[in-house]
Amino acid sequence: MPWAPELFSAPVLARLEERRARLDAGVPFFDGLLTGEIDALIGSFSDEPEVHHPVRGRIKGAAAFTRFVADMSSWMAERTVTPEDVNFIITPTGGVEEFVLHLDGDGGRAELPVALAADLDSDGRMIELRMYFSGWPLTGGHDVRPPLLQPDPDLQERDIVGDYQRALAAGDVEATVAAFEPDGYVREPAGSAYVHRGTDDLRALFELFFSNGGGIPLEHCAVTDDGRACALEYNVVAWGRTELPPQAGIAVYVRGDSGKLAAARIYDDVDPPRAATAGSPRAR
Repeated sequence: MPWAPELFSAPVLARLEERRARLDAGVPFFDGLLTGEIDALIGSFSDEPEVHHPVRGRIKGAAAFTRFVADMSSWMAERTVTPEDVNFIITPTGGVEEFVLHLDGDGGRAELPVALAADLDSDGRMIELRMYFSGWPLTGGHDVRPPLLQPDPDLQERDIVGDYQRALAAGDVEATVAAFEPDGYVREPAGSAYVHRGTDDLRALFELFFSNGGGIPLEHCAVTDDGRACALEYNVVAWGRTELPPQAGIAVYVRGDSGKLAAARIYDDVDPPRAATAGSPRAR
């Protein structure tokens, strides 16, 4: 996930040999873009390509997708982008990849956390690909992103992920913190400068997040879960007492050996109420 290895040329696969373990699950997204083998990229979709990008919106069809790949490749070259793999989740019906893009920003090297979610057909080809990231590391601001998926009222996350979601919606600081291992962490969409690790830091973070008169209820839209990690695609609709226009996002929850959360990594661009963001570029 997302690109099908068998569609690429032998020279390209040879260059990616050092990432052989990843190739078993698919050619990583940004590696695939930089190969220039557009037929392999298009062939990795079950039908015509469809990509949802936080800035460009929906890209659909071979011609639009080809332009997108060219523009992305040029942008990566101009910014001297180096992708860092973080995690991937593969199930029979979906896949999620996490990266950090290290790139040239206005003030020097910067990092942009990115998550990709794909629906897969029975042959492992992508039906649709959705990209998630915050504009904060690039522009210092937030952009409201309308929902990509409709809420599924019957969707229920299992075990500790469900416990965490219920505590988050209720604004229960102690229950939220209790969902994490002692050295567990939350990473905000702005990157590693906004990692909150350990019980004390997490308690302070959620006290801040819930300081607007309540919790953060999410509309749950889709789950990709391989037992080790769970990716939840959602819409944020409220923050404490403040209603928000529905905004799309994804979070990845990694289970530790204890069964509690070892990590929660968030990818959205929500601009929350001022009361809940003192000292933070975003909060959730």
